[in-house]
Amino acid sequence: MVKELELLAPAGNLTTLKAVIHAGADAVYFGGSQFGARAYAGNFNRDEVLEAIDFGHIHGKKVFMAVNTLLKEKELEEQLYDYLLPYYEQGLDGVIVQDFGVLAFIREHFRELPIHTSTQMTVTNVEGARFLVNQGASRIVMAREMSLEEIRHIHESVPVEIESFVHGALCYCYSGQCLLSSMLGGRSGNRGRCAQPCRLPYEVYDANRKRINDNKHLYPLSPKDLCTIDQIPQLAENGIFSFKIEGRMKRTEYAAGVVSIYRKYMDKYLNYGAKAYHVTKEDTQKLFDFGNRSGFTAGYYNQRNGADMITFEKPGHEKNNDALWNQIEEKYIKRECKEKISGYLNVQKDMPISCTVCGLGHTITVTGDVPLLAEKQPISKEVLLSKMQKTGNTPFVFDTLEVTLDDDLFLPMAAVNELRRQALEQLEEAVTLTYRRQIEAKKSVQQKILPKKSLSEEVQITASVESESQIEPLLTHPQVSGIYIDSMVFPRKNLVEELQKLYEKAKKYKKNIYYILPAIFRKHTKEFYQRILPQLKTDGFLVKSYDALAFLLEEQIPPENIRIDHNVYTWSNQSKQAFRNLGIQKDTIPLELNRKELKARDNHGSEMLIYGYLPLMTSAQCINGNVIKCDGKSKIHYLKDRYGIYFPVKNHCSECYNIIYNSKPLYLFFAMEELQKMGIHRFRLAFTTESSQEIHKFLLNCTQSLQKNAKELENMEDYTYGHYKRGVE
Repeated sequence: MVKELELLAPAGNLTTLKAVIHAGADAVYFGGSQFGARAYAGNFNRDEVLEAIDFGHIHGKKVFMAVNTLLKEKELEEQLYDYLLPYYEQGLDGVIVQDFGVLAFIREHFRELPIHTSTQMTVTNVEGARFLVNQGASRIVMAREMSLEEIRHIHESVPVEIESFVHGALCYCYSGQCLLSSMLGGRSGNRGRCAQPCRLPYEVYDANRKRINDNKHLYPLSPKDLCTIDQIPQLAENGIFSFKIEGRMKRTEYAAGVVSIYRKYMDKYLNYGAKAYHVTKEDTQKLFDFGNRSGFTAGYYNQRNGADMITFEKPGHEKNNDALWNQIEEKYIKRECKEKISGYLNVQKDMPISCTVCGLGHTITVTGDVPLLAEKQPISKEVLLSKMQKTGNTPFVFDTLEVTLDDDLFLPMAAVNELRRQALEQLEEAVTLTYRRQIEAKKSVQQKILPKKSLSEEVQITASVESESQIEPLLTHPQVSGIYIDSMVFPRKNLVEELQKLYEKAKKYKKNIYYILPAIFRKHTKEFYQRILPQLKTDGFLVKSYDALAFLLEEQIPPENIRIDHNVYTWSNQSKQAFRNLGIQKDTIPLELNRKELKARDNHGSEMLIYGYLPLMTSAQCINGNVIKCDGKSKIHYLKDRYGIYFPVKNHCSECYNIIYNSKPLYLFFAMEELQKMGIHRFRLAFTTESSQEIHKFLLNCTQSLQKNAKELENMEDYTYGHYKRGVE
């Protein structure tokens, strides 16, 4: 049986942080004024963060801060150090990060600060976890889609704490792989500003544009809320240490109420084991009444996906039973829990009075005036006890209190109060000082000097394909120098043979062939590629995850043969340099950067997408399986939004994930000359749903555009600039 677990609670403000600690949380996570993935939560200002750190430590709890957005160049180079420094010195227990550059930055400048990798980093296998531990992470927050078997495998293979969500809202998309809100409205989930378009209604159509869902099932992208109260023993015994509750944007009563129930049952498991574990219907109902989204789901721990995890009919978050909420308010919000201490007051003739308090591993003694002889009524022991026990707004309460008092003495009550005040203040200070840190020499963080960008470098055009029929027109086109072959192009059963034939054919046309590993690289995926990797004939690999990158490095693939895609994010030069330190010299420019941000970026060795239906969501759920029935066949569906816009959806059956694409393709040919001045010389065309004939036509127009110096299209109705002109907040 597991001996220790952590209950990790959310806090959108300081009131909630105190309430969830009173309700039984072992640790709390929150966002500060910057760089948190819940930009619309209340969040904490500087003084509140400092108070929160001390409050947590006085009560023996840990306090973690989310720094889990992707940072722009100026933010990372000029703001992050000064932002984190006071919290580091105050004793912050850890930071949650998504950005690989932020991870490297913190490891360099704040060496004693534990780093937790966010679920936004989409870690799904042993190799990815081990890679991030080697880069400095002390805890891995699992992707929500992980099964218990996969988590157990990581727990047994990698010496790292595992944190996983156990209650609250679920994203439809693998966290960190979603651009839907960003591309539709400019509110990026990678910047904490998700507009939750997954909670909106969508009609579902097949490849022939025939509608296949009715008006009672208009929310195919809206998962139910997660609730795992019945599974606490299984979660613990499969390696999860930190049980994380979602809800930084929910009200205080919700957070404290949910924490109180999970505290009760985690203690029940820790004290009595799995055999005696049982959750009452009453407590299950309480969780339901605190808030739910069309009921609960147990999530992905014991199933791959499924229609029973989706709301379909209504995505709203419901709460019931106001009386229950009032109870939570009275018990955990209005009533403060205090730490028990012991005290000793000594009042003796001809000696200064002294007060000693003991608690939380510290002993404090303070002294005061010499008591006077009583002229009338001497002070009594009962009066002294009464005054000493008035601990007021301090975080302490006397569990035991002794008074030694000589006869016939008088002492002003103000002196007693002052002595108590000093003793409790010094005890509080002693506890918090234990956690303080100092940086020996405060480093001046200066912007890196970027290498000079060559303007004479030859322009290269590459293209990626997702079906075999798309390959031929690219082989014969003279301006395409390399072709990226998506993992879904060839069936697994004959992948080695087909890729070998394509490689040999491509060499006749003097083309390079790169293989794209699956976007989600879980345990079963790794096991398949581990068997065939030595036989794959290719000039290199393109990876879309830390898991795939780590796998290739562990399999001794030379780093110079590995390229990282746009969703292994390199928003800043620090991020890019962190990958360069691993030997990875080729990256893909992230899709959310605008032209101003690109100018500030070191683009040497970077490739940029200038055409394609961009991927907006990668999900473990399946539109085909949930709305119709899983038949194991890859196909295209369409989601039609409330504005009548159609979004293509592909199901990748061999890996069991869906990708939702943008309704319009990106088109940036007009910007190629400007991009070259920024040091970008490799440009990629991404073909997804296009037929061979459409690609032929497009390449012809592409050639003409290049010959005409790629002027901007007059009619952009069928295309999008993406974020090139607007960017994200």
